[in-house]
Amino acid sequence: MINVTKTFLPDKAEYIQYIHEIWDRVQLTNNGPLLQELEKQLKEFLDVQHLYFCTNGTVVLQIALKALRISGDVITTPFSYCATTNSIIWENCTPVFVDIDPLTFNINADLIEQAITPQTTAIMATHVYGNPCDVEKIEAIAQKYNLRVIYDGAHAFGVTYKGRSLFSYGDVSTCSFHATKVFHSIEGGAIISNIPELHEELHLLRHFGHRGDEEYRFAGINGKNSEFHAAMGLCNLPHVPAIIQARKEVFELYDKLLNWDLLFKPELSQDIEYNYAYYPVVFQSEAVLKKVQAALVAEDIIPRRYFYPSLNSLSFMPRTYACPVSEDISVRVLSLPLYVGLPQDDIERISKIINKNL
Repeated sequence: MINVTKTFLPDKAEYIQYIHEIWDRVQLTNNGPLLQELEKQLKEFLDVQHLYFCTNGTVVLQIALKALRISGDVITTPFSYCATTNSIIWENCTPVFVDIDPLTFNINADLIEQAITPQTTAIMATHVYGNPCDVEKIEAIAQKYNLRVIYDGAHAFGVTYKGRSLFSYGDVSTCSFHATKVFHSIEGGAIISNIPELHEELHLLRHFGHRGDEEYRFAGINGKNSEFHAAMGLCNLPHVPAIIQARKEVFELYDKLLNWDLLFKPELSQDIEYNYAYYPVVFQSEAVLKKVQAALVAEDIIPRRYFYPSLNSLSFMPRTYACPVSEDISVRVLSLPLYVGLPQDDIERISKIINKNL
């Protein structure tokens, strides 16, 4: 079976050596030495100042909202994984959906300003498929209206924009280190702050809001991660450049083989170094998508409808918004298999099946 992704695993012996160290120290969690080392290496790799390794890519969104004291309305995108809007709702805020750009599939920055009201306190935008949002325009709007900016960078590990880590934009950025991502720690995530004053608070928010046994500062949560997860991250991090290169080669082969007269894919932003996190293609209709998907599944090839459905259409959203571009793209987009080690023969076979059923 060929799945939409396949988790990269490092040398088993290297990981087991870390496990022996954990066993010898008998410190499995609570900000252990491997976690601290991973945070150090991640900051160096990503060229950011403040980064905290946490439980997953959802809890860091919740921590970001809490740390910035966000309330009321949060402008966000309907084209993302549900964790983006779920975090807003969980923190007792209200998602306000702004439609997406038809070329990049990111939130359409030209539509944000008209959605701002006195109740708006923040913008939470997703770098969809690791493709940067219009960070300059969003920053200008945020400054004009005194709004906070949180970027959901779940897909954006290793991406740079204009020579800077994509995580260095906005007030806070987050990332997912789930096993399906370009870089993973099995489960995990990170919160990256560009506000030095938040340094201490972010550390405490992921650790119940206290230091030691007696110094309780405020109500935090358990957003810590373990030494076992940090060990996987330490094993995987040195492989990231080779992982990105291997994914690029798969990406470019799809580019060469697919029939672009009857397909299109998101337009990548200029001035970026990309991580090739996903390979989404958009079909002419949902009917064609379903036909292609069925043909692939019949050959034990499992793509993913990512992102589907458009989040503004979910029944539990507190308000109703029309987002016609997102609603249209979401029913026609399919992410194709993309991972290190995907054989060229399989890429050719996948492409042939797709082209035959367009």
